[in-house]
Amino acid sequence: MARVVGGSFKRISPEDIKVTRSVLNQLVDVIQEDISGSSTRRAYQVFVTGGIGPGVTSSLFQTVYDQDFTLQTANPVLDMTVGLWYSGSTVQDAKTGEDSAGKLLFPSQSLMMREKVDIYRQYASTLLGDAEQAFYAPFQIVSTPGDTATNRIDNAVFMSFKRLFSRDGVKRETFATRIYRSGSSASAAPNVNVTSVDGSAIFTDIGASTSQERTFGGAVGNIKNAANTNETVGLIFYDAGTVVLDANTIFSGSQRMSGTIDAMASGGTAVIGSLAGNPDAKLIPDFFVSASIDDIVDHVASTRFQSGSLTAATFQNNTNINSTLIFCRATADEFNYSTNPTFVDTTGRIRVIDNGQEDVQRTFTMPTTVGLHDEFGNLLAVAKVSRPIEKNDEKDITFRIRLDF
Repeated sequence: MARVVGGSFKRISPEDIKVTRSVLNQLVDVIQEDISGSSTRRAYQVFVTGGIGPGVTSSLFQTVYDQDFTLQTANPVLDMTVGLWYSGSTVQDAKTGEDSAGKLLFPSQSLMMREKVDIYRQYASTLLGDAEQAFYAPFQIVSTPGDTATNRIDNAVFMSFKRLFSRDGVKRETFATRIYRSGSSASAAPNVNVTSVDGSAIFTDIGASTSQERTFGGAVGNIKNAANTNETVGLIFYDAGTVVLDANTIFSGSQRMSGTIDAMASGGTAVIGSLAGNPDAKLIPDFFVSASIDDIVDHVASTRFQSGSLTAATFQNNTNINSTLIFCRATADEFNYSTNPTFVDTTGRIRVIDNGQEDVQRTFTMPTTVGLHDEFGNLLAVAKVSRPIEKNDEKDITFRIRLDF
């Protein structure tokens, strides 16, 4: 039931209630410094090794914030981590075998290989519905886990945007990211933590509205090189707000890597790309095998997204708004009088009619509020108009009340 405050009740019929759905889009812009900055990237060091030296402590993922994460006003924007396909060459060439329980075994110079495999499997389970499935770019579902298709993503960088920013999903053909394909000049040494200065490219989900794909994790699109749309470098899962980048194609995987990384050694560090050991170490597979997840994420975040105020990643999100429209109709002969005691004076004369003009002037009201009640008369909601509206016996008025949720 509806009641104009100060007036009478009127029952609302089912024909006066309409349910609609709309979508609100919001632009999200993540700048380079948010991703590359050490104070805006939070590590959760939950992995600890034993063995030689002090051991290695690392996170399984890192969270990027929109400002210094120690501040109470900081908002988490996205999580970053890496994963390896268990049947890919990076894993298969590095492993030394399997134990009786099927656990993969790796040499001591590798680090967190089982964790990297497990992370890949967890994303595959969530987004593809099968932990044994691999990601492919361009997107496809391959029934044979051991398939060696050239577009399979063996070495993945995962970026999962938080619900605060992705909301009900990412809008198709709005995602773009600027990534530096080389960590630094190929001749520079060391370059593990040297910020890129050139070689950037824009990658986007162009064409995703034309070729719409869906999988267990919802809508999915291909991420392509904006300068060469024939080059597909990853996937974006719109409903989950997750980006899967193929490190082999989006980065220069054969680039020589050199620098200090965490390792199970005396002192807790080792030098990759050193003349004493592996002078020809590459980003893939050497760095992805030998470095911890923290080292890899630090490298990708700090060198592949640059350090500046340019846009590192941007998209529009979708916020689904469910609305109930209630039309409260007041016909010409309704709500022209008020039960408010102030509507009449002490003698019972209607105040809005001048004294002696009862046969000439018509009564009217100035509604400002509509109350919605249940069948028992309990007030459920109140709607207010922006200004009083005159209601008399020559007007039909419809108050449209919108409830969004």
